[in-house]
Amino acid sequence: MVTRKSSDPLTSQPSGTSSRRRVAPSSTHKRTSSAVEYFPKQLSLPSLKAAAADCKACDLWKKGTQTVFGEGQRKATILFVGEQPGNEEDLTGQPFVGPAGKLFDNALEEAGIDRKQTYVTNVVKHFKWEPRGKRRIHKKPNAVEIKACRPWLEAEIAVIKPQVVVALGATAAQALLGAQFRVTKQRGQFLESTLAPYVMATVHPSSILRAPDDETRRLEYREFVNDLKKLSKV
Repeated sequence: MVTRKSSDPLTSQPSGTSSRRRVAPSSTHKRTSSAVEYFPKQLSLPSLKAAAADCKACDLWKKGTQTVFGEGQRKATILFVGEQPGNEEDLTGQPFVGPAGKLFDNALEEAGIDRKQTYVTNVVKHFKWEPRGKRRIHKKPNAVEIKACRPWLEAEIAVIKPQVVVALGATAAQALLGAQFRVTKQRGQFLESTLAPYVMATVHPSSILRAPDDETRRLEYREFVNDLKKLSKV
């Protein structure tokens, strides 16, 4: 069983209480590339989502159709974190609604988890892509973009206060648990962290779709569902 450390990593970061809220710098401060500059005075999911729509902390807003903020229950027990929105998410403004999102929904159902009772979001809130013919192909966000966008994720965690935070894929896991973390070695394990009483990392559902053949895809999917089933035990 993982116990939560007494120190709170969000004490100096945005949270749901005014006494712990990080105040955005005034216009007289030196400009920094951080989403904190766009924070509303009162932190709630609706106010954060509205403020994030205007975020220009990094350059990804220039190519993205819109900000894709998190979505789900305000008091969700489980908070899932992916890497970034994909093409369909960018067009609809909703997280996890593309092919990977549909696989994710199916896996949640098999694991006995109601997505409507969870909260899903991404480390980066804009779609980073490069053209390939008429298609827009996903491109991995870099460290500067992840750092600039991270305050939105920290605020989401602080407002929701989930029992479990689940990182989906290497980018999310390393953003939350450190650059040395390896999903291939520690997937499905409950880890000690100040983010939440329980933290787990597993693969991103998009990696299952990229499996080289049907048999590998089936095995990877089954292992993903087994990871999710562990969440019902916390």
